[in-house]
Amino acid sequence: MSVQAYILIQTEVGKAGSVTKAISGIAGVTLAEGVTGPYDVIMRAEAQSMEDFGRLILSKVQGVAGITRTLTCPVTHQ
Repeated sequence: MSVQAYILIQTEVGKAGSVTKAISGIAGVTLAEGVTGPYDVIMRAEAQSMEDFGRLILSKVQGVAGITRTLTCPVTHQ
């Protein structure tokens, strides 16, 4: 069974569009959308294991320019 999670992202002012575009291109990201509220972008991603999730997805997401904070919310029931 794969690991799936939503990641809530805060960005620098005016960077939500470029962040959404950049993370959409990361392998394993299944959804990335700009939103309003306390977060600027919400994404959903999946990987084969939690180790892969951290190594292949989170490390790349956190390296995207313009991101100031992330909150990862793993999906508990699939």
